[in-house]
Amino acid sequence: MENRPKFRLSKSESSFIREPLSRFKNLIFTFKVQYNFIKAFRKMHFIGPCVTVFGSARFGPETIHYQDAERIGAELAKLGFTVMTGGGPGIMEAANKGAYEIGGYSVGCNIVLPVEQKPNPYLHKWIYIPYFFVRKVILIKYSYAFVVMPGGIGTLDELFEALTLIQNKIINSFPVVIYDSKYHKELWEHIQMMSKNESITPEDMKMLFVTDSVEDLIAHIKKHSIKKFGLVKEPYKSKWWFREKRK
Repeated sequence: MENRPKFRLSKSESSFIREPLSRFKNLIFTFKVQYNFIKAFRKMHFIGPCVTVFGSARFGPETIHYQDAERIGAELAKLGFTVMTGGGPGIMEAANKGAYEIGGYSVGCNIVLPVEQKPNPYLHKWIYIPYFFVRKVILIKYSYAFVVMPGGIGTLDELFEALTLIQNKIINSFPVVIYDSKYHKELWEHIQMMSKNESITPEDMKMLFVTDSVEDLIAHIKKHSIKKFGLVKEPYKSKWWFREKRK
C-alpha cells in the first residue's frame, strides 16, 4: 500500500495554493482569512508579552528534549511571560506544561488539519486556525523572544520566518535562542557558512544565540527582551466600551 502523508493542508488553503480560482472564490478566500485574523486578534488580545517556543510534536515525555522544554517553559513563566506554542503534543505540550504547573499563563495556536491536532491539556487559552500563514503571524505577533527547540521542517520554517522578519525590520530585534547545540550542529554550521560567503552579514549573526544551558537562555532573554524593551509587570484595565473581559 502506498504510504500517504498523515497531515495535509486544510482543504480551502490547499485549493487556494494548488489551482487558479475565479475572482469570486479569491474574494471569498480573503474574507475567510480576514475573519480568522480578527478572531485570533480578539482571542489573544489580553495574553500579555509572550515567548514562543517552537519544537517537534514527536518527542514524548520520556525524551530529554521534552524534559528540557518543560523546564524552559517553567522558567519563562517565572519571568512573567506567557508561554505560547503551536498548542499540540511533544515539545509544545512540554513548554505549556512547564508554565501551567508553576502557575504561569499558557496559550496555544492550533492548526486545523484533516487529522485534527488536538490542544494539549496544559493550555489556559487556545485557538484553532485553519491557515498555516495566519497561525505563523499569531505565533510571532505577541512574542518578545523565540526559543527554537529540536524539531523538524515546521520548526525550521518558524525559525527562519522569525529571522527574516527581524532581518528586514518588520518586527523588532527580539532574541532568537536555538537550544541544543548538538541537535542543531549542522544547522548552525550552515548559518556560519552563509555568513562566511557573505549571503548574510555579521550583523545578522547577532540575531541568534545558541546554548545548551537553561540558565544562559533565561539570562539572554532577560538582557535582550525584558531589559532592552523595558518590560514590566502591571495590570491592564479592561475597557467596557470594547466589551473586554479579563481574568
